[in-house]
Amino acid sequence: MEQSAAAAAAELLAQARRSHQTIDDLPSDLQPQSLEDAYQIQDALIPLIEELSNGRRVGYKAGATNEATQQRFGIDAPFRGVLVSPYMLESGATISADDCKLRVLEAEFAFRMAEDLPKAAAPYDPDGVRAAVGAVMISIEVVDLRYTSGLGAGGMQIIADNAAGSHWIAGAEIADPDAVDFEDWPVNLLINGELAAEGNAANVLGNPYNSLTWLANTLCAQGGGLQAGDIITAGSCIVPTPAPAGAEAVADFGALGQVTVKFGS
Repeated sequence: MEQSAAAAAAELLAQARRSHQTIDDLPSDLQPQSLEDAYQIQDALIPLIEELSNGRRVGYKAGATNEATQQRFGIDAPFRGVLVSPYMLESGATISADDCKLRVLEAEFAFRMAEDLPKAAAPYDPDGVRAAVGAVMISIEVVDLRYTSGLGAGGMQIIADNAAGSHWIAGAEIADPDAVDFEDWPVNLLINGELAAEGNAANVLGNPYNSLTWLANTLCAQGGGLQAGDIITAGSCIVPTPAPAGAEAVADFGALGQVTVKFGS
């Protein structure tokens, strides 16, 4: 894709964010035809998101971290997006209706990196990335898109729109990563007090550390890497679940605690 086309596509997506509107799709001549195209648009979009929100990138998100979701989006691997600071909130936050129209919820484990994972030391294995983690976090990711069709826009357009990234809601931080059995940790989502979804940490590529490993190696292959202080959200433990306007949602991580978010009507 020509750089000018990627920049034009990114500007359309940024304008939709500014105006709190959706678009049907990217124009046919600006639609990504490959993963490379999709990430080229995403990379052009992130500085525009930082500018409009007066924020900065503080980490990354992994998405499509199970086979069923990959099949739905017509891809054969996870994808990544960027976390931008003003969209990172604390448990109990309220998100206005203008700021999030799709309101699809994912209950996720996240990691705060204590050490760099640079390109020079790649490829990494799960033990290597685990040693670089400073803390585990429980969280809710709120998925949103600038497309009228939402998740029906398809994998390439979703990746282009920062991998459907909207808001990320932080819960408790666990200083000892070994306190969590990632191969079997139940996670539930309640909406307005009713059970809406049941899941498990094992739904994230078998173990969220596998997701973190994939992300670290992918970024290194693309010329980057992870840095100490980065926050990485690993992918959804539950089936992504829509919430109605005005709802209150609670992600229940058992003994690790709960994360809550409310939506304006």
